[in-house]
Amino acid sequence: MNDVDEASSVSGREALPDAQREAMNKAIRLEWISIVVLLVTVTVVFLVAGQSQAMRAAWIEDALSFLPPLAFLIAARIIRKGPSKKYPYGHHRSIGVAHLVSATALLVMGAFLIVESAMGLLMVDKPPIGLVVLFGQEVWAGWLMVAAMAVTGVVPVFLGRAKMTLAKTLHDKVLYADADMNKADWSTSLATIIGVLGIGVGLWWMDAVAAIVVALSILWDGVRNLRAAVQDLTDMRAMTFNEKDEPLIEEIEDAARSAPWAAEAAARVRDQGHLFHVEVFVVPREGQDPDVAQLGDLQAALHDLDWKIHDVAVVPVSAIPKFQAR
Repeated sequence: MNDVDEASSVSGREALPDAQREAMNKAIRLEWISIVVLLVTVTVVFLVAGQSQAMRAAWIEDALSFLPPLAFLIAARIIRKGPSKKYPYGHHRSIGVAHLVSATALLVMGAFLIVESAMGLLMVDKPPIGLVVLFGQEVWAGWLMVAAMAVTGVVPVFLGRAKMTLAKTLHDKVLYADADMNKADWSTSLATIIGVLGIGVGLWWMDAVAAIVVALSILWDGVRNLRAAVQDLTDMRAMTFNEKDEPLIEEIEDAARSAPWAAEAAARVRDQGHLFHVEVFVVPREGQDPDVAQLGDLQAALHDLDWKIHDVAVVPVSAIPKFQAR
């Protein structure tokens, strides 16, 4: 019987193949770069924000953008721990917990900003944007806001694209959520710029509307990621890193049915973070009684299908368990 490394015997990092370990190291470096970029961004935006609601909302969104990188870095460190008596399944699900924490923060802050911005609009709050002296010349402060948003909205887009590739390689939903937010930063910058320019031409309400647009973007990120995080932590059927149907499940079932002694098979697959926990129920052919070696061979064959398939239990049964459609 082939030897198989179980998810319950190694840490989350040890379970990753070489390509995924390299991708993890690249992702960690990218997240540290993101944190440095965000430190510069929040400082610049804070210095030029003035009383603009749109700028304040953009600053808060930038501050919230620290959450996914920090959550990823913390989770990446925790999964280095191997399983213990207290945590016999290891710490793979720290990825899901990190996803949940960052999504909840996004949801709460998005809702708060919508209420705050809407109140400013209803109370006809007209934010003043005055002049500043720059190199001996008086300059409308709005131009500094526009310049700050134009510059700070570009770099995250490139970081997001790089993270998206690594998220796919690692099957990492926290990294995907972070990449998705980074890629959408240009829309936040554009909305903020429009709001500031609206104040400049006397359309004070455009600032509040732009703030609401930014807040809605934050809220949507929170809702979408919170739903995905809760579903994973409550053992929903495993999905791809971007919440599509996981084709690997059908491959697992087909591979199980191909065993010489198997008549029918069905799999329950749940997402543990980067890895999948797989339970395969197999109905033996009539007259067949698979021994330990045959069960082990099938287990090893399933492991070989994909690096994400790591903790596999093959269970001979007399009939396939029935599940509700939903």
